[in-house]
Amino acid sequence: MTHPKSIAVLPFVNTSPGKENEFFCDGITEEIIHALAKIEQLKVTSRTSSFFFKGKNLPLAEIGRELGVANLLEGSLRVSGDRLRISAQLINVSDDSHFWSESWDRKLEDIFAIQDEISLRIADKLREYLGHLEIADQLVQAPTGKVEAYRHYLQGKSLFNKWNPEHANQAIGYFEKALQIDPDLIDAHTGLADAYSFLAVAGFAPREIAWAKAIESMQRAKALDPQNAPLNYLLANQAFFTEADFGQSMQFARQAIASKPTYAEGHQFLAFLFMLRDDMKKAGEHLRYARSIDPLNPETKFYQAYFLYRSQSFDQAEVLLLELLEANAKNLPALITLIYVLLKKEAFDRAERLIFNSPQEGIMPDEKLGLACLLRVMQGKVGEYQQLFAELEANASGDTSFQAHAYLFLVYGALNEAKKAFSVLEKLFQYRSSILFLAFGDPLAAPLRHNAEFPLYQKRIFALPNPVVRPVKRNSAELSEADATDYLRVLEQFMETESPFLDPSLSLRSLANQLEMHPNQLSWLLNEKQGKNFNAYINGFRVAHFIKLLADPRNASISLIGLAYESGFNSKTVFNTVFKKETGMTPKEFHKNSGLSD
Repeated sequence: MTHPKSIAVLPFVNTSPGKENEFFCDGITEEIIHALAKIEQLKVTSRTSSFFFKGKNLPLAEIGRELGVANLLEGSLRVSGDRLRISAQLINVSDDSHFWSESWDRKLEDIFAIQDEISLRIADKLREYLGHLEIADQLVQAPTGKVEAYRHYLQGKSLFNKWNPEHANQAIGYFEKALQIDPDLIDAHTGLADAYSFLAVAGFAPREIAWAKAIESMQRAKALDPQNAPLNYLLANQAFFTEADFGQSMQFARQAIASKPTYAEGHQFLAFLFMLRDDMKKAGEHLRYARSIDPLNPETKFYQAYFLYRSQSFDQAEVLLLELLEANAKNLPALITLIYVLLKKEAFDRAERLIFNSPQEGIMPDEKLGLACLLRVMQGKVGEYQQLFAELEANASGDTSFQAHAYLFLVYGALNEAKKAFSVLEKLFQYRSSILFLAFGDPLAAPLRHNAEFPLYQKRIFALPNPVVRPVKRNSAELSEADATDYLRVLEQFMETESPFLDPSLSLRSLANQLEMHPNQLSWLLNEKQGKNFNAYINGFRVAHFIKLLADPRNASISLIGLAYESGFNSKTVFNTVFKKETGMTPKEFHKNSGLSD
């Protein structure tokens, strides 16, 4: 069931001449997504899933169903000289109705103030339409005082989001340009760290050099803000993949979520860590949240497939992995996991085809050797695996042959050579091998689970630090019973004596200002004590006022829509919809039944 308080921000359309400001559109879209995601009661689709629909002309109802949201935000941006023109509109997915739209014309130098203004305006309108949301007074913090640095950062981010080595290297250049202008732009530091770690993990750059540069950028970001969510996500990855330090990785991942509870990547990585630790309940919780806000991200689908594999739901895992490989035949994690699935299912012929017929640039040599050896062992082909086994043992004798270590561990397990398997596992601690981490609890290592040493290693490998303690946030909107009663009395008196509902432009924020309340408190009061959102509450007064005007003989010459406008409505469609909901009749039916139409 779609959550009513949910929204996806679709990529803003660039209406500027040429394509050079495309990155600016993407940047503003991302900032609005990040801003709205700060509202705890609102479910906001992550960037990757929202941007899946960029350039695709699909019905809004279909997009809403795919993303599982009740509302969509569309927008456009035009840059002309030093001016920005931004338009945005909110759409209800269920009936394709546009319930708010607005435009802004501002100076480019005011970009951060514009983003905050737009985000707050959107949040206010959603609250009036959907019900209580607790909204901060400011949703967008200026990351830099220098617009040119921000422009270079956005260009770098736009390139890096293409996820290939050529664009990642170009992105590095733009991040460096941004930092030349503003050395304290933390997003550019984390952008550099992300780009270098991507090149290191994917094998597109010398591993040690690329990781060294990534770590240097992380340290600079840490000096600026150690709580930063993307930074802690990167630190979690670095602790796992270069230090094989599970506890430290878990601590950084938890900090990422503590700093930004809606951070999809952080939830994905925490799910992954809990899978390795065999805590499938917690893994499932984090994975479900990541899927709810980032359902179309291929990485989310891979984590779901890996979760199914680790849960030994091999048939279901296979379906998802085949979908991933159909979309991207070079998805190496999906390919390797699919081979694992086929080995567990004893579909040896299919596994063999994938192992030996994969492109040269796909599976790395030690991994292909290890998979081939494991396949022959599981098939019981002693004569064929012995030569492969000897070669694998020779390769695993090196200190940094991490993939050979991992597969030798699995092969020993398949051969029920537990003592030898655990002797290989010691290299995890000696040489900081994250690949051995992955192999330890893998379903392919199932024979080792029955050994008395297995739980001892499990405890040693997956020891956790003290959990991150998040301070309990008090709901600042909630009023005591006595205060709520007093405010309700003031509100009712104000509505009766001042009739603020007659102003068509009345907003929850402006009414709160008139009552000298915080908007969050008024929102809470209406929803908790009146059982209505702002629009329903105000429109109830407008309908009552319309009926009063209709009964006055002095208004007999005024049309029904004219009376509606005098009652505070500014749309015929909204008036008709609200009136029927309040009275069960259309305005014409009500007029006729009242006897006033004679």
